[in-house]
Amino acid sequence: MKKRMISYLKRETVLCIAVLLALLSMLWVHPSRDYIDYIDFRTLALLFCLMAVVAGMSRIGVFDWLAGKLLAKAKREWQIIMLLVLLCFFFGMVITNDVALVTFVPLAIIVLRRSGGIRLLIPVVAMQTIAANLGSMLTPVGNPQNLYLYGRAGISVGAFLRLTLPYGGAALVLILIWCGMIARRSRGKEESKQEKNTAMPEVSRIEKPGKLALYMILFVLCLLVVARLLPCAAVFIAVLVVFLIVDRGALAQVDYALLGTFVGFFVFIGNLGQLEAFRSFLSRVMDGHEVLTAIVSSQVMSNVPAALLLSGFTENYEKLIIGVNLGGLGTLIASMASLISFKYLAKEEGVKRGKYIGYFTASSLIFLVLELALCACFGIL
Repeated sequence: MKKRMISYLKRETVLCIAVLLALLSMLWVHPSRDYIDYIDFRTLALLFCLMAVVAGMSRIGVFDWLAGKLLAKAKREWQIIMLLVLLCFFFGMVITNDVALVTFVPLAIIVLRRSGGIRLLIPVVAMQTIAANLGSMLTPVGNPQNLYLYGRAGISVGAFLRLTLPYGGAALVLILIWCGMIARRSRGKEESKQEKNTAMPEVSRIEKPGKLALYMILFVLCLLVVARLLPCAAVFIAVLVVFLIVDRGALAQVDYALLGTFVGFFVFIGNLGQLEAFRSFLSRVMDGHEVLTAIVSSQVMSNVPAALLLSGFTENYEKLIIGVNLGGLGTLIASMASLISFKYLAKEEGVKRGKYIGYFTASSLIFLVLELALCACFGIL
Protein backbone atom coordinates (compact mmCIF):
# COMPACT_ATOMS: atom_id res chain seq x y z
CA MET A 1 0.00 0.00 0.00
CA LYS A 2 2.82 2.38 0.93
CA LYS A 3 4.65 1.67 -2.33
CA ARG A 4 1.49 2.29 -4.32
CA MET A 5 0.98 5.64 -2.59
CA ILE A 6 4.58 6.69 -3.24
CA SER A 7 4.25 5.62 -6.87
CA TYR A 8 1.06 7.65 -7.25
CA LEU A 9 2.66 10.72 -5.65
CA LYS A 10 5.55 10.51 -8.09
CA ARG A 11 3.24 10.00 -11.06
CA GLU A 12 0.74 12.73 -10.16
CA THR A 13 2.91 15.19 -8.25
CA VAL A 14 1.23 18.29 -9.65
CA LEU A 15 -2.25 17.01 -8.78
CA CYS A 16 -1.17 16.21 -5.21
CA ILE A 17 0.35 19.68 -4.81
CA ALA A 18 -2.82 21.31 -6.16
CA VAL A 19 -5.03 19.37 -3.72
CA LEU A 20 -2.68 20.13 -0.81
CA LEU A 21 -2.65 23.85 -1.59
CA ALA A 22 -6.44 23.87 -1.88
CA LEU A 23 -6.79 22.17 1.51
CA LEU A 24 -4.30 24.53 3.17
CA SER A 25 -6.10 27.57 1.77
CA MET A 26 -9.29 26.34 3.41
CA LEU A 27 -7.71 27.07 6.80
CA TRP A 28 -7.94 30.79 6.01
CA VAL A 29 -11.05 30.83 3.85
CA HIS A 30 -13.51 28.26 5.12
CA PRO A 31 -15.57 26.24 2.59
CA SER A 32 -18.80 27.85 1.47
CA ARG A 33 -21.16 27.99 -1.48
CA ASP A 34 -18.82 30.62 -2.96
CA TYR A 35 -16.42 27.81 -3.84
CA ILE A 36 -18.67 26.88 -6.76
CA ASP A 37 -18.00 30.27 -8.32
CA TYR A 38 -14.25 29.59 -8.24
CA ILE A 39 -14.48 26.70 -10.70
CA ASP A 40 -14.51 27.34 -14.44
CA PHE A 41 -16.81 24.50 -15.46
CA ARG A 42 -16.76 25.54 -19.13
CA THR A 43 -12.99 25.04 -19.36
CA LEU A 44 -13.20 21.69 -17.57
CA ALA A 45 -16.01 20.43 -19.81
CA LEU A 46 -14.32 21.55 -23.01
CA LEU A 47 -10.99 20.10 -21.95
CA PHE A 48 -12.71 16.79 -21.19
CA CYS A 49 -14.39 16.76 -24.60
CA LEU A 50 -11.18 17.45 -26.49
CA MET A 51 -9.23 14.81 -24.58
CA ALA A 52 -11.96 12.21 -25.15
CA VAL A 53 -12.18 12.91 -28.90
CA VAL A 54 -8.40 12.84 -29.36
CA ALA A 55 -8.19 9.61 -27.33
CA GLY A 56 -10.87 8.09 -29.57
CA MET A 57 -8.97 9.05 -32.71
CA SER A 58 -5.74 7.70 -31.28
CA ARG A 59 -7.36 4.37 -30.38
CA ILE A 60 -8.39 3.74 -33.98
CA GLY A 61 -4.90 4.60 -35.25
CA VAL A 62 -5.58 7.91 -37.01
CA PHE A 63 -2.33 9.60 -35.99
CA ASP A 64 -0.15 6.53 -36.51
CA TRP A 65 -1.64 6.10 -39.97
CA LEU A 66 -1.09 9.72 -40.95
CA ALA A 67 2.45 9.79 -39.58
CA GLY A 68 3.28 6.55 -41.39
CA LYS A 69 1.96 7.93 -44.67
CA LEU A 70 4.09 11.05 -44.35
CA LEU A 71 7.26 9.28 -43.25
CA ALA A 72 6.92 6.70 -46.00
CA LYS A 73 7.62 9.50 -48.48
CA ALA A 74 10.91 10.46 -46.81
CA LYS A 75 13.89 9.53 -48.99
CA ARG A 76 16.74 11.16 -47.07
CA GLU A 77 17.78 11.39 -43.46
CA TRP A 78 17.24 15.15 -43.24
CA GLN A 79 13.67 14.66 -44.50
CA ILE A 80 13.02 12.10 -41.77
CA ILE A 81 14.37 14.49 -39.13
CA MET A 82 12.29 17.35 -40.49
CA LEU A 83 9.08 15.32 -40.56
CA LEU A 84 9.51 13.88 -37.06
CA VAL A 85 9.94 17.38 -35.63
CA LEU A 86 7.32 19.18 -37.71
CA LEU A 87 4.71 16.52 -36.96
CA CYS A 88 4.97 17.54 -33.31
CA PHE A 89 4.84 21.25 -34.14
CA PHE A 90 1.74 21.17 -36.33
CA PHE A 91 -0.17 18.42 -34.55
CA GLY A 92 0.46 20.19 -31.26
CA MET A 93 -1.82 22.96 -32.51
CA VAL A 94 -4.87 20.70 -32.70
CA ILE A 95 -4.36 17.61 -30.53
CA THR A 96 -2.37 19.35 -27.71
CA ASN A 97 1.36 19.14 -27.04
CA ASP A 98 0.93 16.17 -24.66
CA VAL A 99 -0.85 13.98 -27.21
CA ALA A 100 1.54 15.01 -30.00
CA LEU A 101 4.50 13.81 -27.94
CA VAL A 102 2.78 10.62 -26.79
CA THR A 103 2.09 9.84 -30.45
CA PHE A 104 5.28 10.89 -32.23
CA VAL A 105 8.16 10.42 -29.79
CA PRO A 106 7.75 6.60 -29.78
CA LEU A 107 7.51 6.76 -33.56
CA ALA A 108 10.77 8.73 -33.71
CA ILE A 109 12.53 6.15 -31.55
CA ILE A 110 11.40 3.31 -33.83
CA VAL A 111 12.28 5.14 -37.04
CA LEU A 112 15.72 6.29 -35.91
CA ARG A 113 16.66 2.86 -34.56
CA ARG A 114 15.62 1.12 -37.79
CA SER A 115 17.36 3.68 -40.00
CA GLY A 116 20.63 3.54 -38.09
CA GLY A 117 20.16 7.11 -36.90
CA ILE A 118 20.36 6.31 -33.19
CA ARG A 119 23.07 8.97 -32.76
CA LEU A 120 20.34 11.52 -33.55
CA LEU A 121 17.89 10.25 -30.93
CA ILE A 122 18.68 12.80 -28.22
CA PRO A 123 18.69 15.93 -30.45
CA VAL A 124 15.60 14.85 -32.40
CA VAL A 125 13.48 14.00 -29.34
CA ALA A 126 14.61 17.21 -27.62
CA MET A 127 13.55 19.23 -30.64
CA GLN A 128 10.28 17.32 -30.96
CA THR A 129 9.51 18.39 -27.40
CA ILE A 130 10.36 22.03 -28.03
CA ALA A 131 8.40 21.96 -31.29
CA ALA A 132 5.30 20.51 -29.61
CA ASN A 133 5.39 23.12 -26.84
CA LEU A 134 5.86 26.03 -29.25
CA GLY A 135 3.45 24.75 -31.88
CA SER A 136 0.73 24.29 -29.28
CA MET A 137 0.94 27.95 -28.27
CA LEU A 138 -0.56 29.04 -31.59
CA THR A 139 -4.16 27.93 -30.99
CA PRO A 140 -6.67 28.07 -28.12
CA VAL A 141 -6.93 24.25 -28.14
CA GLY A 142 -3.18 23.59 -28.35
CA ASN A 143 -2.67 23.16 -24.62
CA PRO A 144 -4.65 23.40 -21.35
CA GLN A 145 -3.38 26.84 -20.34
CA ASN A 146 -4.40 28.33 -23.68
CA LEU A 147 -7.88 26.87 -23.42
CA TYR A 148 -8.30 28.33 -19.95
CA LEU A 149 -6.79 31.76 -20.61
CA TYR A 150 -8.63 32.08 -23.93
CA GLY A 151 -11.87 31.71 -22.00
CA ARG A 152 -10.78 34.19 -19.33
CA ALA A 153 -9.63 36.76 -21.87
CA GLY A 154 -12.90 36.68 -23.80
CA ILE A 155 -11.14 37.40 -27.10
CA SER A 156 -12.00 35.98 -30.51
CA VAL A 157 -10.13 33.13 -32.16
CA GLY A 158 -8.78 35.58 -34.71
CA ALA A 159 -7.46 37.88 -32.00
CA PHE A 160 -5.83 34.92 -30.26
CA LEU A 161 -4.10 33.84 -33.47
CA ARG A 162 -2.88 37.39 -34.16
CA LEU A 163 -1.43 37.46 -30.66
CA THR A 164 0.48 34.17 -30.88
CA LEU A 165 1.34 34.03 -34.59
CA PRO A 166 4.55 36.14 -34.42
CA TYR A 167 6.01 33.90 -31.73
CA GLY A 168 4.85 30.69 -33.35
CA GLY A 169 6.14 31.87 -36.73
CA ALA A 170 9.52 32.75 -35.23
CA ALA A 171 9.62 29.35 -33.54
CA LEU A 172 8.96 27.59 -36.86
CA VAL A 173 11.82 29.46 -38.52
CA LEU A 174 14.19 28.58 -35.66
CA ILE A 175 13.13 24.92 -35.80
CA LEU A 176 13.76 24.77 -39.55
CA ILE A 177 17.21 26.32 -39.04
CA TRP A 178 17.99 23.77 -36.34
CA CYS A 179 16.86 20.88 -38.57
CA GLY A 180 19.09 22.19 -41.33
CA MET A 181 22.09 22.32 -38.98
CA ILE A 182 21.50 18.76 -37.78
CA ALA A 183 21.03 17.54 -41.33
CA ARG A 184 24.40 19.01 -42.37
CA ARG A 185 26.15 17.21 -39.53
CA SER A 186 24.36 13.90 -40.04
CA ARG A 187 25.83 11.16 -42.16
CA GLY A 188 24.29 9.04 -44.83
CA LYS A 189 21.88 11.60 -46.26
CA GLU A 190 21.32 9.57 -49.36
CA GLU A 191 19.47 6.28 -48.89
CA SER A 192 18.66 3.65 -51.46
CA LYS A 193 15.07 2.61 -51.97
CA GLN A 194 15.75 -0.66 -50.21
CA GLU A 195 17.27 1.12 -47.19
CA LYS A 196 14.35 3.45 -47.10
CA ASN A 197 11.83 0.64 -46.92
CA THR A 198 13.84 -1.04 -44.16
CA ALA A 199 14.02 2.17 -42.16
CA MET A 200 10.37 3.05 -42.25
CA PRO A 201 7.82 1.29 -40.05
CA GLU A 202 4.89 -0.28 -41.85
CA VAL A 203 2.04 2.12 -42.50
CA SER A 204 -0.76 1.13 -40.14
CA ARG A 205 -4.43 1.25 -41.07
CA ILE A 206 -7.27 3.11 -39.44
CA GLU A 207 -8.99 0.26 -37.63
CA LYS A 208 -12.58 1.51 -37.77
CA PRO A 209 -13.00 4.18 -40.47
CA GLY A 210 -16.67 4.60 -39.60
CA LYS A 211 -15.76 5.95 -36.20
CA LEU A 212 -13.42 8.51 -37.73
CA ALA A 213 -16.29 10.45 -39.31
CA LEU A 214 -18.13 10.49 -35.98
CA TYR A 215 -15.06 11.66 -34.09
CA MET A 216 -14.38 14.37 -36.67
CA ILE A 217 -17.92 15.68 -36.21
CA LEU A 218 -17.42 15.79 -32.44
CA PHE A 219 -14.08 17.55 -32.88
CA VAL A 220 -15.69 20.20 -35.09
CA LEU A 221 -18.41 20.68 -32.48
CA CYS A 222 -15.69 21.25 -29.87
CA LEU A 223 -14.07 23.87 -32.08
CA LEU A 224 -17.44 25.60 -32.47
CA VAL A 225 -17.67 25.75 -28.68
CA VAL A 226 -14.20 27.30 -28.59
CA ALA A 227 -15.41 29.88 -31.11
CA ARG A 228 -18.44 30.44 -28.83
CA LEU A 229 -20.88 29.41 -31.56
CA LEU A 230 -22.34 26.45 -29.66
CA PRO A 231 -23.24 26.00 -25.97
CA CYS A 232 -20.63 24.04 -24.08
CA ALA A 233 -23.11 22.04 -21.99
CA ALA A 234 -24.88 20.58 -25.03
CA VAL A 235 -21.63 19.48 -26.68
CA PHE A 236 -20.34 18.02 -23.40
CA ILE A 237 -23.47 15.87 -23.08
CA ALA A 238 -23.22 14.82 -26.73
CA VAL A 239 -19.57 13.77 -26.39
CA LEU A 240 -20.22 11.90 -23.15
CA VAL A 241 -23.23 10.01 -24.53
CA VAL A 242 -21.47 9.11 -27.79
CA PHE A 243 -18.43 7.69 -26.05
CA LEU A 244 -20.49 5.81 -23.49
CA ILE A 245 -22.19 4.07 -26.40
CA VAL A 246 -19.37 3.81 -28.94
CA ASP A 247 -16.04 3.66 -27.08
CA ARG A 248 -15.91 3.66 -23.30
CA GLY A 249 -12.22 2.82 -23.45
CA ALA A 250 -11.51 6.32 -24.75
CA LEU A 251 -13.13 7.79 -21.63
CA ALA A 252 -10.69 5.77 -19.52
CA GLN A 253 -7.79 7.47 -21.32
CA VAL A 254 -8.94 10.99 -20.42
CA ASP A 255 -6.42 12.69 -18.13
CA TYR A 256 -8.66 13.06 -15.07
CA ALA A 257 -5.62 13.98 -12.99
CA LEU A 258 -5.25 17.12 -15.12
CA LEU A 259 -8.92 17.98 -14.57
CA GLY A 260 -8.44 17.43 -10.82
CA THR A 261 -5.37 19.66 -10.90
CA PHE A 262 -7.47 22.44 -12.42
CA VAL A 263 -10.12 22.08 -9.71
CA GLY A 264 -7.49 22.15 -6.97
CA PHE A 265 -5.89 25.30 -8.32
CA PHE A 266 -9.27 26.94 -8.92
CA VAL A 267 -10.05 26.53 -5.21
CA PHE A 268 -6.57 27.64 -4.14
CA ILE A 269 -6.57 30.72 -6.38
CA GLY A 270 -10.13 31.62 -5.41
CA ASN A 271 -9.23 31.50 -1.72
CA LEU A 272 -6.05 33.52 -2.24
CA GLY A 273 -8.15 36.12 -4.01
CA GLN A 274 -10.09 36.59 -0.78
CA LEU A 275 -6.89 37.58 1.06
CA GLU A 276 -6.45 41.27 0.39
CA ALA A 277 -2.79 41.46 1.43
CA PHE A 278 -1.69 38.62 -0.85
CA ARG A 279 -3.83 39.82 -3.76
CA SER A 280 -2.36 43.32 -3.55
CA PHE A 281 1.21 42.01 -3.29
CA LEU A 282 1.03 39.68 -6.30
CA SER A 283 -0.87 42.24 -8.37
CA ARG A 284 1.91 44.78 -7.72
CA VAL A 285 4.61 42.26 -8.62
CA MET A 286 2.89 41.35 -11.90
CA ASP A 287 1.89 44.87 -12.95
CA GLY A 288 3.76 45.50 -16.21
CA HIS A 289 5.82 42.31 -15.79
CA GLU A 290 3.29 39.64 -16.68
CA VAL A 291 5.48 37.92 -19.27
CA LEU A 292 8.59 37.63 -17.12
CA THR A 293 6.61 36.67 -14.02
CA ALA A 294 4.88 33.91 -15.95
CA ILE A 295 8.16 32.61 -17.41
CA VAL A 296 9.93 32.54 -14.04
CA SER A 297 6.94 30.93 -12.31
CA SER A 298 6.70 28.25 -15.00
CA GLN A 299 10.30 27.16 -14.40
CA VAL A 300 9.47 25.95 -10.89
CA MET A 301 5.81 24.91 -11.07
CA SER A 302 5.26 24.31 -14.83
CA ASN A 303 3.20 26.55 -17.07
CA VAL A 304 -0.30 25.13 -16.50
CA PRO A 305 -0.31 25.78 -12.72
CA ALA A 306 1.41 29.12 -13.36
CA ALA A 307 -1.39 30.14 -15.73
CA LEU A 308 -4.07 29.16 -13.23
CA LEU A 309 -2.35 30.92 -10.33
CA LEU A 310 -1.38 34.17 -12.04
CA SER A 311 -4.67 34.59 -13.90
CA GLY A 312 -6.35 35.54 -10.64
CA PHE A 313 -4.12 38.58 -10.17
CA THR A 314 -4.01 40.33 -13.53
CA GLU A 315 -6.38 41.50 -16.22
CA ASN A 316 -3.70 41.52 -18.90
CA TYR A 317 -4.43 38.04 -20.19
CA GLU A 318 -2.76 38.65 -23.55
CA LYS A 319 0.67 39.06 -21.92
CA LEU A 320 -0.04 36.15 -19.62
CA ILE A 321 -0.81 33.92 -22.61
CA ILE A 322 2.56 34.75 -24.16
CA GLY A 323 4.36 34.39 -20.82
CA VAL A 324 3.08 30.94 -19.84
CA ASN A 325 3.58 29.56 -23.34
CA LEU A 326 7.16 30.79 -23.56
CA GLY A 327 7.51 29.65 -19.96
CA GLY A 328 7.21 26.08 -21.24
CA LEU A 329 10.78 26.55 -22.49
CA GLY A 330 13.71 26.24 -20.10
CA THR A 331 13.76 23.55 -17.45
CA LEU A 332 12.43 20.05 -17.94
CA ILE A 333 9.50 20.75 -15.61
CA ALA A 334 8.59 24.10 -17.18
CA SER A 335 6.06 22.19 -19.27
CA MET A 336 4.74 18.90 -17.95
CA ALA A 337 4.55 17.71 -21.55
CA SER A 338 8.37 17.76 -21.64
CA LEU A 339 8.44 14.98 -19.05
CA ILE A 340 6.57 12.72 -21.48
CA SER A 341 9.51 12.73 -23.90
CA PHE A 342 11.98 12.22 -21.08
CA LYS A 343 10.10 9.18 -19.77
CA TYR A 344 10.08 7.55 -23.21
CA LEU A 345 13.76 8.25 -23.78
CA ALA A 346 14.78 7.10 -20.29
CA LYS A 347 13.46 3.61 -21.10
CA GLU A 348 15.74 3.24 -24.12
CA GLU A 349 18.88 1.19 -23.70
CA GLY A 350 22.12 3.10 -24.15
CA VAL A 351 20.56 6.57 -23.80
CA LYS A 352 22.23 8.76 -21.16
CA ARG A 353 19.58 10.66 -19.22
CA GLY A 354 21.98 13.36 -18.07
CA LYS A 355 23.09 14.02 -21.64
CA TYR A 356 19.48 14.39 -22.78
CA ILE A 357 18.61 16.77 -19.92
CA GLY A 358 21.68 18.87 -20.70
CA TYR A 359 20.96 19.00 -24.44
CA PHE A 360 17.27 19.72 -23.95
CA THR A 361 17.85 22.45 -21.35
CA ALA A 362 20.54 24.20 -23.41
CA SER A 363 18.46 24.07 -26.61
CA SER A 364 15.29 25.16 -24.81
CA LEU A 365 17.05 28.11 -23.17
CA ILE A 366 18.41 29.24 -26.55
CA PHE A 367 14.88 29.23 -27.97
CA LEU A 368 13.62 31.08 -24.88
CA VAL A 369 16.26 33.80 -25.17
CA LEU A 370 15.51 34.31 -28.86
CA GLU A 371 11.75 34.45 -28.22
CA LEU A 372 12.35 36.94 -25.41
CA ALA A 373 14.29 39.10 -27.87
CA LEU A 374 11.16 39.11 -30.02
CA CYS A 375 9.10 40.09 -26.98
CA ALA A 376 11.50 42.99 -26.40
CA CYS A 377 11.03 44.10 -30.01
CA PHE A 378 7.25 44.20 -29.43
CA GLY A 379 7.77 46.01 -26.13
CA ILE A 380 5.82 43.59 -23.95
CA LEU A 381 8.52 42.70 -21.40
